[in-house]
Amino acid sequence: MGELVDRVDDRDRVIGVVDRSEAVAAGWLYRMSMVLCRDEEGRYLVHRRPASSSRFPGEYSWLVAGAVGAGESYAEAARRELREEMGVRASVRPLFTFLCRGELSPYWFAVHEATVGQEQIAPQAAEVAWHGWLSGDELRDAMASWKFVSDSRDAYHRYVRLATDRPC
Repeated sequence: MGELVDRVDDRDRVIGVVDRSEAVAAGWLYRMSMVLCRDEEGRYLVHRRPASSSRFPGEYSWLVAGAVGAGESYAEAARRELREEMGVRASVRPLFTFLCRGELSPYWFAVHEATVGQEQIAPQAAEVAWHGWLSGDELRDAMASWKFVSDSRDAYHRYVRLATDRPC
């Protein structure tokens, strides 16, 4: 069996355990967890997926992402993905969760934030072809001109709206 995930309903309640590939093929909801990384200066970590990647080859993302395993919490998955993909051990803070109608399948999408230093980053070559740090303005400009993974772009727009909706 492949990667087991919790199958969830439209309210993010667990209704069973399935193989992720089965959930994707059937269009069943499951959970994904993402981490946006910022450094002490407030810059955002952006990376490009390898051209050989089976999902979104050569596209950019500002999130470190992965499926939430069966029985795993969103935060546990976020920390695990950060460690597996970027070699970073860091605490994560939840920001928001939404129902994403992603390109590959629908899923609940939890976005977290972590503060990390450049010296901590040791990306896995199978997951990351390039990485760099962008200011908020540079990230906004990159979103307008670089090819970003679609759900990464969706999360970015929600993140910007969330930031502008906060009272001063």
